[in-house]
Amino acid sequence: MRSPAESAPSSPRSGRPRDPQIDAAVLGATLSVLDDSGYGQLTLEAVARRADTTKPAIYRRWPNRQRLVLAALATRLGDLRAPDTGCTICDLNEGINVFIVEFRRIRPDVLASLLADCAPHPELRDAFMSTLFDPPRAAVAQMLERAVARGDLRGDIDRTLVLDMLGSLVHYRALFGHASTSEAEVEHAVEALLRGIAADYPALLEHSRQVAGNPPIHDAHA
Repeated sequence: MRSPAESAPSSPRSGRPRDPQIDAAVLGATLSVLDDSGYGQLTLEAVARRADTTKPAIYRRWPNRQRLVLAALATRLGDLRAPDTGCTICDLNEGINVFIVEFRRIRPDVLASLLADCAPHPELRDAFMSTLFDPPRAAVAQMLERAVARGDLRGDIDRTLVLDMLGSLVHYRALFGHASTSEAEVEHAVEALLRGIAADYPALLEHSRQVAGNPPIHDAHA
């Protein structure tokens, strides 16, 4: 039996090109098994049966279970983009809520078990981070860059630290699954952070109210 991180034996690659329909079927089957059974119970045999293909066909595409699951979860998260409304308060609130909603589509036990399986192997750990955590982080970084460029945020802020603080709203509860995060909690967290890093928070809030119009979009607009 192969260890969890062990790849299938390599063989010369020749013959017909990969069939994208098989790729899609395998990724869809992987998500289905994850939803039904969780990560710990996922086997390539179960995925192959559900995708109506074979284990060798899967191994030709993904070298191990972790890579397969990461590829499948990447399709579920989709192409996450940072909102750009011209309002820093709206962008951060809406952007973070988009990411939270997307991560709710993944069972918490899947994320935690997958991380534990990837953590001992540097390449897999890096793949876990780049696939699941880096896209939301990059999107929030774009929002911060635009906010600094507009003069909404102080230019001397520690952006890496701010990214970690905002990212924890998305990742911490998604990973451990001990609690959900409501829109109101996101708004309160964003407000608390912006009061410390905004160049002029009252002016930023007034601009946000003007952009939002009536009725108010967020509690802060009331």
